[in-house]
Amino acid sequence: MVTVDTTRTAVPARRIPMLLLGVAALLLCIVLSLALGARSVPIGTVVQALFGADDSRDALVVTGMRLPRTVVGLAVGAALGLAGAVVQGITRNPLASPTTLGINHGAGLAVVVAIYALQLSRPIEYVWFAFAGAACAALFTLTLGRRAGDLDPVRLVLGGTVLQLVLVSWTSAVLLFSERTLDEARFWLAGSIAERDLGTLLPMLPTLLIGAVLGLVLAPALNTLALGDEAATALGMPVGRIRMAGMAAVVLLAGSAVAVAGPIAFIGLAAPHLVRLVLGNDHRVMVPGCLIAGPLLLLAADILGRIVARPSELEVGIVTAFLGAPLLAVLARRSAR
Repeated sequence: MVTVDTTRTAVPARRIPMLLLGVAALLLCIVLSLALGARSVPIGTVVQALFGADDSRDALVVTGMRLPRTVVGLAVGAALGLAGAVVQGITRNPLASPTTLGINHGAGLAVVVAIYALQLSRPIEYVWFAFAGAACAALFTLTLGRRAGDLDPVRLVLGGTVLQLVLVSWTSAVLLFSERTLDEARFWLAGSIAERDLGTLLPMLPTLLIGAVLGLVLAPALNTLALGDEAATALGMPVGRIRMAGMAAVVLLAGSAVAVAGPIAFIGLAAPHLVRLVLGNDHRVMVPGCLIAGPLLLLAADILGRIVARPSELEVGIVTAFLGAPLLAVLARRSAR
């Protein structure tokens, strides 16, 4: 059984307005996500559609297409943001993310193989293959990261990086071998919440909720873990079990998110840094804050992808990759300093 540090100190009151500001920004993104697209819908129509007071064509677009897409974006963004906070906490590496552990690429390979071998054609058909691939990749990275029975943060990240390269090469080989598989898988591999309905999300809700609860429970322990393994052990922390529990939370959260929306990069990396910049390094505040920052970043990127190429749109995974590359360079430079 995992135990956590039960020490409690008051959360500074000055952080409360920042949390409220984050919630307000998220609510604004939700409204914009319902209103903007290839065809913009007035805010009044959006409100009336949500309360069932309008049955016009625009209202049907809001309730039938954009509302499920926004709900999926909220769940996926929250899962990726929380997973990023936990993985950075257990590895004490500010550049760690679910992608670093090979989760995205493990899911991608599993989906590509399933499409190729089983002739699948709809996301709902291969959602469990994606989750299984993500879980297997994370478990393999976990095995590579163990040393003397405990998880080593450096070996964990290095093992995930090596696994990424292997999985990418295998996925590319399958795609080059089968043109049909490439046609079916490329939309999912780009990472998108478009055309994702609640039927795709519902099978993953139990794993999302279990992972979220586990990640939130571990938040106080991550504060102690940040002091270093020796100090945490001296304070009575079961460091190895904390990291194992953290990895389980990351697998459940990121695996579920990738299964639903495809491999969306940089949300798990950027959300913890954004929260840390605003709220500080206290994981008791930072980890729950990622439940706001994750969907905020994802919905903002999705909205941007809809309006920059009207009447077409860019998948959210393309937008996050385009914006995340310079962010990664900045973070790497700051970490080196």
